[in-house]
Amino acid sequence: MEGGAYGAGKAGGAFDPHTLVRQPHTILRVVSWVFSIVVFGSIVNEGYLNSPAEGEEFCIYNRNASACSYGVAVGVLAFLTCLLYLALDVYFPQISSVKDRKKAVLSDIGVSAFWAFLWFVGFCYLANQWQVSKPKDNPLNEGTDAARAAIAFSFFSIFTWSLTAALAVRRFKDLTFQEEYSTLFPASAQP
Repeated sequence: MEGGAYGAGKAGGAFDPHTLVRQPHTILRVVSWVFSIVVFGSIVNEGYLNSPAEGEEFCIYNRNASACSYGVAVGVLAFLTCLLYLALDVYFPQISSVKDRKKAVLSDIGVSAFWAFLWFVGFCYLANQWQVSKPKDNPLNEGTDAARAAIAFSFFSIFTWSLTAALAVRRFKDLTFQEEYSTLFPASAQP
């Protein structure tokens, strides 16, 4: 059996950006990266309002500073996580040990599932705080599109991170098969 994309058979080969960009998990990670930028960018740019009477800015989500802080924190940390795992996707073909590949894929499963959960919590939290916001706090409807965009892209992020976790599970199954095949048929596993 010729080495597959998940085993050590192709480890150490030249970096191929065309192959990297075509992989579904890389595409989903880039989409998740863009969604995180939209969420934290929307909240940072237009998520805080100034009231002329008060002189202090407040969060557009029901004057709850925690809602804005949560959205920004999750967005920024998801942005950094996407960059980290994009770097791992670039480095993954260079990992020759199946055990190290399994560790990388297991971390991808756990981290992606965790981020799907955090985005679910963020979506519920922001949507709830937006629903109970009082119209008198924002009579000119400033920043409402940005607030809705942050909620929408939080919702979309649940699915991108969940799909990333599902693809990582598939990669893990492929790695496990590769390892078992190499154990059972050591002579045919090597080209």
